[in-house]
Amino acid sequence: MPPHAYPPKPRPGDRVAVLSPSAGLPAIFPHVYELGLRRLRDLFELEPVEYPTTRVMNADPRDRARDLNAAFADPSITAVLATVGGEDQVRVVPHLDETVLRANPKPFFGYSDNTNLLTRLFDLGVVAYHGGSVLVHLGRPGSPHPLSMQSLRAALFTHDWHELTAATEYGDEPNDWRDPASLDRPPVMFPATPWSWLGPERVVEGPLWGGSLEVLSWILQAGRIGPSSAYAGCVFVLETSEALPTAVEVYRILRNMGERGLLAGFPAVLVGRPKAWEFDTPLAPEQKREYAAAQRAAVTRALAEYAPDAVVVFDLDIGHTDPQLILPIGGTARVDAIQQRITVRY
Repeated sequence: MPPHAYPPKPRPGDRVAVLSPSAGLPAIFPHVYELGLRRLRDLFELEPVEYPTTRVMNADPRDRARDLNAAFADPSITAVLATVGGEDQVRVVPHLDETVLRANPKPFFGYSDNTNLLTRLFDLGVVAYHGGSVLVHLGRPGSPHPLSMQSLRAALFTHDWHELTAATEYGDEPNDWRDPASLDRPPVMFPATPWSWLGPERVVEGPLWGGSLEVLSWILQAGRIGPSSAYAGCVFVLETSEALPTAVEVYRILRNMGERGLLAGFPAVLVGRPKAWEFDTPLAPEQKREYAAAQRAAVTRALAEYAPDAVVVFDLDIGHTDPQLILPIGGTARVDAIQQRITVRY
């Protein structure tokens, strides 16, 4: 496949678009959102620019797409940041002006439901960035996590190779945004298990593709994934969300991708540390360990059946857990199973 184009990067002092292409949660949690905006200004010296639907819940998909098109078309905007994820960006994608997006490439940052836009930009030949959230990461209670901010800074401002750092602690039990006082105390953190490697000891290099596994399944069902050959040679990225999909569901999604011929084309797979707790599913510590083990077994089973020669790395901090490392979708990754190192080009 031809190499994807890295868009020009912003510089301190630039204007960046802050949009809600999925859920308009800034309307419900303005205190978290405003904290994230302050940190965007103070830590990165970037000037956030809001659009009509940024603080609107349940905005019409056509209006959200209109804001995305406007942000990409505006020459004074040098990056586009999603406030948070959601669940219906699949309805926004049909209204995007692909001519505008292709002609005005800009770094887009988002994850979870924003996998819709990340994969669309991939298909348009533009590198985009899986990770970063104004509410979740910039608005993190207490203070932003240093690893998240280090990765976000590098992804925002550099085109360099960046080695991913394994976290020594992680969190998946966030503070309750409904309580403004919760912003004063950091979230609870736990000792992080190290990365776990599976497969042959070799070095794989290729463009990254993927994102939230549940959202990928929606995109596939909507018929918005190209032929499997278009993704052959990619390093596959997968992580799961606060919906806590069962191991059976995870296996079935991957099985169906395998039947489509997608998995066989991936020489390496990066698997995010699974989030195993949510407010309506407050699993106990042992239940969390069992959930994570079952999900890993499901992924291992599917890859053994459809991509047995792939290099696989588990428990990367690349998804819905805290901290979060940014991945350039369409950008180059080097997965070194000999030295057990992962580097990405931002």
